[in-house]
Amino acid sequence: MQYGKINKLEVVRADDAGYYFLDDENSEIFLANYKVSEVLNIGDTLEVFVYKEDGDQLLATTTIPFAQIDEFAFLKVTGSNKVGAFVDCGMPNDLMVPFKEQSGRLDEGNWYVFFILKDEKSGRLIASRKVNDFVFFENVDLKEGDEVDLLLYDKSDLGINVIVNNMFKGLIFNSDVHKNINPGDKIKGYIKHVREDGKVDIVLEPLGYKKSVDKNSEIILTAINNNDGFLELTDKSSPEDIKHQLGLSKKAFKKSLGYLYKQKLVELYKDGVKLI
Repeated sequence: MQYGKINKLEVVRADDAGYYFLDDENSEIFLANYKVSEVLNIGDTLEVFVYKEDGDQLLATTTIPFAQIDEFAFLKVTGSNKVGAFVDCGMPNDLMVPFKEQSGRLDEGNWYVFFILKDEKSGRLIASRKVNDFVFFENVDLKEGDEVDLLLYDKSDLGINVIVNNMFKGLIFNSDVHKNINPGDKIKGYIKHVREDGKVDIVLEPLGYKKSVDKNSEIILTAINNNDGFLELTDKSSPEDIKHQLGLSKKAFKKSLGYLYKQKLVELYKDGVKLI
């Protein structure tokens, strides 16, 4: 049994209140019957998330949280008190963010990236805002061109900071952003460079993409990005409008626009072009 994670467990007994499973040390894990939509029998197995609330009793729920232990997640701050702040992780109770695990101000109603961990004193799950404490800067087993999973978490003057494969810290430079992305997004990316300090530079397209996109396509992508993801030009626009906004001929515009559409980078509308 893995605490703070989803487990497939077997029902060992039941009473009027609910069902009981056993962990690896033969301690009972309780699942309230009102949290189950079906009647279970002894010997049935069920996927449940195992956690604690108050006290030492292990509890189970069929509700899948937004993140499990040892994972990063983009979570909303729901409030605070004299011991810390609280975030909604999709569990029956909000997770506490102790003051010692906060990095900067946490405003109620705002969203931030947190790391989910077990509090050694209480045994309960808590959240930490100290991202750098839970990413690895040594033995980064990534190489140029690798496809990776990204969690975007905040913007800086240089670009957008990301968590890479739930393990490493990366950055997408502003010059490499050609579509609308925002903190909290979970997307795919590609390794551009692993720096000596263990941080990782990320791009959103496979390496070699920019070589395959001609200069005119880059001009169009940049213009769309600079206009909040939508450019009011189409293949029906006048040559004068296209020249004025992009500095391109209508023929060059139509050719590059067709290429971007085939690459599924843009959507075409009657009144303009939108980034995908």
